[in-house]
Amino acid sequence: MDPVRLLLHCVHQMDLTPLYRSFRRAERNLVSPHQLLAILIYAYMNRIYSSRRIEEVCLRDIHFMYLLEGRPAPDHTTIARFRRDHFAPYAKEILAQMAQFLASVGAISFENLFVDGTKIEAVAGKYTFVWKKGVAKNRTKLMEKLDTFLAGVEKVFGIHLRCGSEIRLHHLKRLRRRLKRIQREQSIIFVYGSGKRKTVLQRTMETLDSYINRLKDYTKKLHICGDRNSFSKTDYEATFMRMKGDAMKNGQLKPAYNLQYGVEAAFIVWAGVYPNPTDTRTLIPFLEDFHAHIGKRSRKLVADAGYESEENYLYLREKGQTSYIKPNNYEVSKKRKWKQDIGRRENMNYLAAEDVYQCAEGRRLVVTGTRRTKSASGYVSEKTIYTCTDCNGCERIWYH
Repeated sequence: MDPVRLLLHCVHQMDLTPLYRSFRRAERNLVSPHQLLAILIYAYMNRIYSSRRIEEVCLRDIHFMYLLEGRPAPDHTTIARFRRDHFAPYAKEILAQMAQFLASVGAISFENLFVDGTKIEAVAGKYTFVWKKGVAKNRTKLMEKLDTFLAGVEKVFGIHLRCGSEIRLHHLKRLRRRLKRIQREQSIIFVYGSGKRKTVLQRTMETLDSYINRLKDYTKKLHICGDRNSFSKTDYEATFMRMKGDAMKNGQLKPAYNLQYGVEAAFIVWAGVYPNPTDTRTLIPFLEDFHAHIGKRSRKLVADAGYESEENYLYLREKGQTSYIKPNNYEVSKKRKWKQDIGRRENMNYLAAEDVYQCAEGRRLVVTGTRRTKSASGYVSEKTIYTCTDCNGCERIWYH
């Protein structure tokens, strides 16, 4: 069967009720949503992404004419509007329906899920970065200046603000209103330009206005960052990451998105976009999103070393999924230097009954404590520390 016929058949089998509801009746009379969806998917299948180019092929290509089913070809604005306003909000629901349809015809079985990711550079400037740590540092400095400023205002004008433990924006706005009231009561006229002497009140209010604008800016930037460490000024959803294609070879950070996708039987059954630079923290949200929309979990999960973490292993065990994740030290552990390193835990003999390790010299390493570390996702990992009670006289002391 020709791909265009198969695509149209699959689209007709899908429930596009949410997509139809997003259209007005007059819009549906021109081109139906399922026809626009089929056109968009088939264009992407043929690496056509421009809305103007899609409009052109709808007028000339017989395959796109077949998908239109006798309807007139949509213009590029209709295609762009459909992609932005109608398709994007329901993209995950449509992908989930497609995966369920493939399962119903036996093309996939949700037995194996191969997960991988790639970073796609955003359409934003390389030097439009905003760093969360820098913003937080500047905000702290501003708060110190505000403490001194408010103390001076209280001394000069007798205005005391009850700010509590932290100065907030509404406190400064309240102070500005009280200073403005003093200006009206005393009929003080503010002057501007060179050669004009400003009053103490005017200088105070101008300083206060600059502080208010800076505090607004810092608060907005921290809100946009959220749990991320950075964002782009021209694309708030993009996070700065290290890309695989580094032309300058200097590890330059660029605004990008971390695209994750799951594949089974050569079909992409799920996909997601995440702001995390590493793949480790994307696996659990990806699988939870997969389960929430499709309602199933694959019995086996296959991924590369970028997804290895204690948190991910425990999550997969709790959900009953068998993990096939390549260990981070798999390649280096095959080298002779690794195998002959007597200081590594992997090369020691573990006595499970006594919970001790035995080194190459036969000396025992006993438990001396535990160490807890907290990851960026909030997961607390507890590690047991083993120490040799006496290494005196050992000729094979290992130095880390």
